[in-house]
Parts: sequence; C-alpha cells; structure tokens
Amino acid sequence: MTPSILIIYTGGTIGMKHDAKSGALVPFNFRQIEEEVPELQKFGYHIDSISFTPLVDSSDITPHFWIKLAQTIQVHYDRYDGFVILIGTDTMAYTASALSFMLEDLEKPVIFTGSQLPIGILRTDGKENFISSVEIAAARRNDGTPQVPEVCVFFENQLFRGNRTTKDNAEQFHAFRSPNLPPLAQAGIQIKYNHHLIRYPQEWGKPLKVHAKVCNDLATIKIFPGIQEKTVNAILNISGLRAVIIETYGSGNAPTQPWLIAALQQAITRGVIIYNVTQCQAGSVAMEMYATGVLLKDAGVIGGYDITVEAAISKLILLTGQYANNDDVITAIDKNLRGEISI
Repeated sequence: MTPSILIIYTGGTIGMKHDAKSGALVPFNFRQIEEEVPELQKFGYHIDSISFTPLVDSSDITPHFWIKLAQTIQVHYDRYDGFVILIGTDTMAYTASALSFMLEDLEKPVIFTGSQLPIGILRTDGKENFISSVEIAAARRNDGTPQVPEVCVFFENQLFRGNRTTKDNAEQFHAFRSPNLPPLAQAGIQIKYNHHLIRYPQEWGKPLKVHAKVCNDLATIKIFPGIQEKTVNAILNISGLRAVIIETYGSGNAPTQPWLIAALQQAITRGVIIYNVTQCQAGSVAMEMYATGVLLKDAGVIGGYDITVEAAISKLILLTGQYANNDDVITAIDKNLRGEISI
C-alpha cells in the first residue's frame, strides 16, 4: 500500500525561495510541493500539503498555535500514515515537546523539521532535511507498523525525540542536539533506526486523544550568582501564578540563603508548583546529592530529572491546563509521560 504523507507548513525559513521578479524571499507554493522539490516524486508516495494562513514566525508561536497544530493533525489523522511539520527553528523544540504531550496514544510519525537556510537557496540544508523527514514519516517495519510512531525532530542527518531536543547553534547546520538521549535514527547512505530507543505502543489500535487545554500562568527563575531577593519575590508573587520552573546549578543546587528557601516555601504553601530543572546541557537533577539540593527538596521543590527546559515549560503548560488540582499536576509531572525524562 502506497504511504500517504501530509506536509503541514506553518512558516519558517525552510519554506522560502527567491521571487524571480523582485529577488525577495517569499514562501513557495506547497500545493505544488512535488514541482518545488521534484526529488519527492521518486518515493512514489501520496503526498498532500496544507499551509497555515497566516504563516507564523517561530518567535510568535504561542500555546494557542500548539492547539491549532494538534487539532490539524487530529482532523487528518485517519487519512494519512505520517505527518511532516515544517516550522521555524527558534521554538521548534518547544512545539515538538508540546505536541508530544498533547497527542496521547499517538501511533503515527509526526516529524518536525526546518532549515537554517531557505529551501530556495543553493546551499540550503532544507531540502535534505525535508526529503529525509518525508522518508522517515513513511517508513514501516516488517509487520507494517511505523518505524517511529513518535513526535520527533529531524535535523542534519539525525532524528531526535521531540521532547528531548534543544536548539544550541544559530549558525551551523547542526542546530539541534539531544543531550540526554541518543538519536532515534541516523541518516547516512541508509537510515539506521535505533529501535531500542523508540517508544512503541504496548497495544496498537487505540484512538488518538488530543489534549487541547492549556494554562500559561507560569514563570521561570534562572539562578545566578548574586540573584536578588526582590527579583525572586517579584516573580513568585505574580497574581494567578500556577507554577515556576527554577533553573538551578549542576544536579539541582541553588544558593542556601534563608530568604530564598523561605520565599520558595511560602510560594509552595500558597499553591505554586516549583519545578527544579538543571541549567546544564546534559545531566540530571538529583537534589539528594548535595546539602544545597536537600534544602530545596525539603522545602517542597519537585525535581525534574533530566528534562529539558523546553519540555518542562510545555509539560507544565499542558498539565496545568488539564488539571485544576495541583496534586494531580504534581502526580503527572513526576511521571515519564512521553519519554521526556529518564527515571
């Protein structure tokens, strides 16, 4: 059976080309995708495409954009074998993380990709990223099930779990990395899948569930030497605040000043969830390792294991939207829902 793939273009560098008359960069027509990227015809897949109107710059993406994207996949889910989402790179890790939490019981590939140079530029990285993403979205195992039934990011020959990625380079083609989980696949002469890392359903055939309730009443506090009490208190006392991500040193450590511990305890008493995520690119929060971390744990701060900041933010936005009761949020955030943390 011929694989059917839906391309969803939301905006971003990858979908741009030079206008023949003006010379300016303009979005190309994704309705004629096989004319713009003729290499796709060699696959023999059935490929359709839709474009968001208006297109969205990645810097302007909000949780409501995530809802629109998740619902777009839901509407077309039964008609296609896989989805390739073209999007700007600046917030791709946030969006891929969010979609992983929004799409429960996902059994089909949802592959995010983009580029550092427009697809219409001679030296673009976009064409290779795009073509490989389509191939991965269509790939099947011997039993006919998808090779990668997950939300992923493909960039510069590597396929990452979406909620494990972070953008770490604005100038190189190798723009994304997954510091705490190896790639799910590498594209060379052949695409080699690391099946032992890929999450497959324990039971196939479940209907897709889309979680479309969000709450972005949260904030982040990045710990740095000399952080002031007034700064922390200003954030922790924001009206309506549901949760705060505190970006700490190393394995989850923070200054031991009594005012900081007291401020966190008071916020937790008021019902604010405090989630501890390390500033380090790789590694995990383990608050029991050092006395400074133990103070945070005793105060009621929740450890985020090896979650990325992008995944932590999107996970909290989804969970606080889904649950009005903080106890339910705390129970869920400590679980490995979509492979976002290592426990």
